[in-house]
Parts: sequence; structure tokens; C-alpha cells
Amino acid sequence: MKEKEQFMRRAIELSIQNIKEGGGPFGAVIVKDGTIISEGVNRVTANHDPTAHAEVNAIREACRKLDTFSLEGCEIYSSCEPCPMCLSAIYWAHLDKVYYAGAKEDAKAAGFDDAHIYEQLSLPASKRDCPSEELLGEEALKAFNVWKASNEKVNY
Repeated sequence: MKEKEQFMRRAIELSIQNIKEGGGPFGAVIVKDGTIISEGVNRVTANHDPTAHAEVNAIREACRKLDTFSLEGCEIYSSCEPCPMCLSAIYWAHLDKVYYAGAKEDAKAAGFDDAHIYEQLSLPASKRDCPSEELLGEEALKAFNVWKASNEKVNY
């Protein structure tokens, strides 16, 4: 347990340090076989990038370092419960486990509320605040058919 606490403390330390460097109060580390592979902090406002969350940045760095798109065999330690975007990235990266310190309610109390996103996801696409509409769906199937027929594809 001490090792896990050490990794979480590092994520929390990164979150605090990042505030002093103009970023948001979030940090994350990715660990494989007891070693930190990558670290990430929230750089949304500093980099003018709404996807630059700590977990996403840590995932990107770990994938570069390990030269893979799959982080199977790795765990992520986040200073806060991952938002919907980060949780999706964690699933797409195939991380084995998520550890988090602060809960989403703690983030909400600090001004980071994901409840609206969760509500929006439960609505039909056409009823969301940012409505979605399918366009040229039949034409898009061509790409999927080419993918399915390809002998060179790499499934993920």
C-alpha cells in the first residue's frame, strides 16, 4: 500500500505545483511494474487546449515512451476522480486500474462540475445543448468497409 500512496502523493504534488505554473489543480501519473512511466498536469488554460487534462497528457506521454497505443499492464493515479473525457481516454488506452484522490464532488466544490456533461450524454443527440445531427452516414460506411477489409489494420 505504501507504494500506491507514494504514487498518489506524486499526483497530488504535481497538481499543486501546476497551479503555481499557471495550470489547473490536477495531476496524474502512470505506473507500470512499480515505476512511474509518465506524469501529466492540467494545461487547459495555459495551452489553450480543452483536452489538455492531466490524465490525457499522462496517457499521451506514456504511449510515446512505450511506443504503443495500449497501456495494458499500467495503472493511473489521478489527483481527482477523472472527468468523462479522461475516463473515456483511460478506457481507450486500456489502463488496468484507476486510483484517484479527490472525488468529483470535491472538484465541483472547487468550480469543476462535470454533472452537465453526464446529463447531456443521457439525452438523445438531437436534444443536447450542442445538438448533433447525422450527415452522409451512408457515405461514411465506405471507410468502415475499407477498414474491415484491410489486411493491414491494427485493432484497438
